[in-house]
Amino acid sequence: MSRVGLCPSTFAVSSTLRACARIVDKIGGRVVHGQAYKYGLCTCVYVQTSLVDLYSKLGDMGTAQKAFDEIVDKNVVSWNAMISGFVDCGRIESARGYFDKMPQKNNISWMAMISGYSKCGDVESANVLFSKLPKKDLLSFNAMISCLVKNSKPKEALQLFDQMLKHHVDIQPDKLTLVSVISACSQLGDLRFGSWIESYMKSIKVERDDHLCTALIDLYAKCGNVQKASELFNSLEKKDVVAYSAMILGFGINSKIDEATKLFKSMVDARIPPNSATFTGLLTGYCHAGLVEEGYKCFAMMKDHKLTPSTDHYATMVDLLARAGRLKEAYEMITSMPMQPHTGVWGALLLACKVHNNAQLGEIAAKHCLELEPETTAYYSLLADIYASVGKWGEARNLRKVVKEKKLRNLPGSSWMESTT
Repeated sequence: MSRVGLCPSTFAVSSTLRACARIVDKIGGRVVHGQAYKYGLCTCVYVQTSLVDLYSKLGDMGTAQKAFDEIVDKNVVSWNAMISGFVDCGRIESARGYFDKMPQKNNISWMAMISGYSKCGDVESANVLFSKLPKKDLLSFNAMISCLVKNSKPKEALQLFDQMLKHHVDIQPDKLTLVSVISACSQLGDLRFGSWIESYMKSIKVERDDHLCTALIDLYAKCGNVQKASELFNSLEKKDVVAYSAMILGFGINSKIDEATKLFKSMVDARIPPNSATFTGLLTGYCHAGLVEEGYKCFAMMKDHKLTPSTDHYATMVDLLARAGRLKEAYEMITSMPMQPHTGVWGALLLACKVHNNAQLGEIAAKHCLELEPETTAYYSLLADIYASVGKWGEARNLRKVVKEKKLRNLPGSSWMESTT
């Protein structure tokens, strides 16, 4: 239907529905839908597509699906709305079903699916989809590189970036690409490659904005160059919560807790609400400094800022208590957690049990670690060392025999192991 064939009422209704979708206005959207139905406008493809978009944005996929099914001539926009809606709701299989049925795929639908798999941690499916993409462009590379970085696969992200540069010379990276690549370098602690990225940015005349500077702050801080990170932080035109959190974490992991707390105070004074990452940085600083009581106060302060501690916050607190030899308190904190502890939590306790020769809690921690990751060598080895330290030589030998017989894999890099180095 051409623009000329649209009556003003259908055009106005469609536009208003799209506006409601943009601002996620549930009440307004339903009112407009009711008016459209009253005046018999819901048979217009533009109105129908706008309804699909609206209810997808609202997360009401049942109503979105009903509106979609009523469209006789479905277009790319309506298909993409359904796919994106299911992705945003975390229903990746439903999204994939619509993606597979879609007659003609454009890049938006491919990107939505890759993003969806990224959110649910299914990197393999995202990679398979990416490999099948008929024509790869900058958007698709950005989506896949970002997927790898967000799912802690920095080496693979850098390899894909290198592949893009070598085999797709017509594609020039943009700021989004470089932010992801710098983040990959941060995860690896690879300052050399990060420095090359800075030079590369200059060669392709990409100007550093606050987003790129924040990524570089994170990189330099995690690689130990706090002075360079501070210089970049001070050069920012606008300091937001992401920049503050990156710098606070940088101070924290480099045992500069005084600087971290001062910066946190400056952030609060500037009326910038802290987020979960901010408190991760502070707690990490207290952990490295061994300041248990300050850590407790910081942990409790999260509620004052209407933040709920995550599993990682608990893991840092457990690590702090365990390092200080307060193993019973660490165990009590684990048992009081409102969510299921992951191996980072139990692993921190297990490692501390080795340091402090506590076989009783060491057995408990190892049991939980092995239930979660039964084929990881390090847990068996740590428990064997604990048994040996308290004279339980038979138990130690048996565990080492199990490791040898099963030829279990070595422990991959994990936060609780890295935090002790």
